[in-house]
Amino acid sequence: MSASARAASRPTPPGAVGILLAAGEGRRMGRPKALVVGDDGEPWLVRGVRVLRESGCAHVIVVLGAEAARVRALLAGDPAVRVVEAAGWQEGIGASLRAGLAEVDHPTYAVITLVDLPELRPEAIRRVAARATETTLRQAFYAGRPGHPVVIGAAHFAPLGETLHGDIGARPYLRTHDAEAVDCTDLGGGDDVDAPPLHAR
Repeated sequence: MSASARAASRPTPPGAVGILLAAGEGRRMGRPKALVVGDDGEPWLVRGVRVLRESGCAHVIVVLGAEAARVRALLAGDPAVRVVEAAGWQEGIGASLRAGLAEVDHPTYAVITLVDLPELRPEAIRRVAARATETTLRQAFYAGRPGHPVVIGAAHFAPLGETLHGDIGARPYLRTHDAEAVDCTDLGGGDDVDAPPLHAR
């Protein structure tokens, strides 16, 4: 078994919190992506939380914005999920990520992903998060292209937060600070989905 395969088989260590960004209004989709239901009948939002939990994240912070009341109803009753509505979510991903990081309580690191990655697998999260610490800065890559998940150690929360504004997310910070690239091409699931599927809730 290769080193990458061994890493992917390990559960994400304690101290990890998942952050699922689901605030956008989904203009190209025609509806908020958090309200999209996959062909298998599972809402993308519910699947995103499940994948983070199955990777080993004990808690998941879900960042909402557009149609937050409808989206929140999909997560009712899950004690492992904390929902936060991002002020200024219309500004872009920077506001959503800033809101998510602000909700994290004393973690070792955060695993960040998006709601519109319905093919993302727990194995990819485990691989990127393997042996992560407070200083870790990593990003999944697929066929040479940056994607998700992104793993950010707690030591980076404050300086990263200062760079988040408008539609500027973590990518400039990751590039400037030489984030470690983790190849997840063999696991697939790196492409976000903008085209409407067959049905939505």
